[in-house]
Amino acid sequence: MSAPVLTEKEASGDRLQERIAARTQEVASKGQRVSSWLAVEIGQQHYLVPLSHASEIFPYTSIQPVPYARPWFLGVANLRGQLVGVTDVEQLMGRPAAGFHEQVQGESKLLTFNPVLEINAALAVNRVVGLKSIHDFVQAQRPQPSEFPWLGNTYRDRAGRQWQEINLQKLAQSQAFLSISQ
Repeated sequence: MSAPVLTEKEASGDRLQERIAARTQEVASKGQRVSSWLAVEIGQQHYLVPLSHASEIFPYTSIQPVPYARPWFLGVANLRGQLVGVTDVEQLMGRPAAGFHEQVQGESKLLTFNPVLEINAALAVNRVVGLKSIHDFVQAQRPQPSEFPWLGNTYRDRAGRQWQEINLQKLAQSQAFLSISQ
């Protein structure tokens, strides 16, 4: 039986994951603190996703819309033979759409939730920035009470950019996230 042929987009996604895994192992083997988050950009916002909540990073692929779904639920994607619901978290929070469509795929990715969370879901992200640890930030702020309980601490990096932690476990349990129909 021959090995499946990967498209350039699939191979690129696999290389990214291999680099992240190699870097994590390298840092751990040197006794350094292992990164806590995967840093991503969605729309104009910077987010930190706990590594324990994320699973795989896929190239942005064709997403099949679901009739009568809320606008933030982009549809379903076939990722390695598994149907996964794809969300634009910016729209979920009432912000303008992050701009995911076929013409702007470039660096866009699909970040799947860890299978431990027991939900076939992915976030559409405009760009994967890389791994981050607490040492990459100069300031942290506890979350303010909000209607989005999945948002965690806010951090500021040395360049002054604000990063918002997003807890995929809390998101996966949120009634707003689970209610996709209009």
